[in-house]
Amino acid sequence: MIPESVRALISSGPLAHLTTLNRDGSPQVSVVWVGIENDEFVCGHMPEAQKVRNIRRDGRVALSLLGRGRNAMGLDEYLVVYGQARITEGGAAALLQQLARVYLGPDVPFPPEPFRSWPGFITRIRPERFAGVGPWSAA
Repeated sequence: MIPESVRALISSGPLAHLTTLNRDGSPQVSVVWVGIENDEFVCGHMPEAQKVRNIRRDGRVALSLLGRGRNAMGLDEYLVVYGQARITEGGAAALLQQLARVYLGPDVPFPPEPFRSWPGFITRIRPERFAGVGPWSAA
């Protein structure tokens, strides 16, 4: 279950760092937009990028996001989500348009016209634990 404090942060539109594992075990990091559908985090990708190939092979991922406040010690809040990801094909353009309302503005069309007909890929992350500094760290 995703805590309300995490849902509130995600709805504010912070960029997320998605970390996947390359074949040799080294990390691969991409900056992504992230949303929530049901109790999963979702990200859209138009091409079949390295992160998509990595998740298909090994679903272990981490998402890292900056929070919006500071704690009592003056440290910036941040959230780390550890979980299992899976890739679904199709629907990425619609998801990216939905996320663009948060990240770019309510009336900005996205993705650009040439890419809207591509099926794309959606990463769906089932969270296993939350860490970081903020109200979610106790979750």
